[in-house]
Amino acid sequence: MKLTLEIWRQRDPASAGRFERYPIEDATAEMSLLELLDRLNDALVAAGQDPVAFDSDCREGVCGSCGVTVDGRPHGPVPNTPSCRQHVRSYADGDRIRIEPLRSAAFPVLRDLVVDRSALDAMITAGGHIGLDAGTAADADAEPLPKEAAEYALDFAACIGCGACVAACPNGAAHLFAGAKLLHLGTVTRGRAERGRRAKALTGAMQEQFGPCSSYGECVQVCPENIPMTAIAAVNREVLRARLRGKAD
Repeated sequence: MKLTLEIWRQRDPASAGRFERYPIEDATAEMSLLELLDRLNDALVAAGQDPVAFDSDCREGVCGSCGVTVDGRPHGPVPNTPSCRQHVRSYADGDRIRIEPLRSAAFPVLRDLVVDRSALDAMITAGGHIGLDAGTAADADAEPLPKEAAEYALDFAACIGCGACVAACPNGAAHLFAGAKLLHLGTVTRGRAERGRRAKALTGAMQEQFGPCSSYGECVQVCPENIPMTAIAAVNREVLRARLRGKAD
């Protein structure tokens, strides 16, 4: 299969970027988009040129590091599928594929397809965690959690922090990510003790670098873990709850 790749190339954050066109003569339907980039980089290195920089790790749809924008859509053409699980079979012989970084003011480009997603890390540092006393771990049965609550928490814990929701949002909002963390940690037994403090801290960090949510819904269409829009509703609800209680839990 012959394909033409238009790849965003940018040397560093201070440099101007541009699209460069590369023909691929031997693509196969079984290849993932990342394997397609691997094939391109093999050819570039063999020709003495700089390979295309892009992030990847597990390549199993678990780590969230591989996000790119494909033909204007975060991750690629198949809904709710990470970039590493998007395949060439979605295209026909002779097609052109435009690949660029995840686009958001909160995700500055570092090089080529690599972006800085530390704005998401700042939210986790501020409130995306549970405080525990150091020492011997508590017995697993000491703090029972109903199965339904555990399953509910795990559904939102599935968020892999890829940032596609932010890139898909016209406002660059991170409410789907924030809501997933709040619902996950606010449901488990230990997490409920810090529920109010967490809501204030996490959303405060979110508002510093991300835009407002207008409930467009593009975020849920690209989320690899199918986090529902109920996570977005949880953001304002958790903040309001904390305010009504007058102080952090």
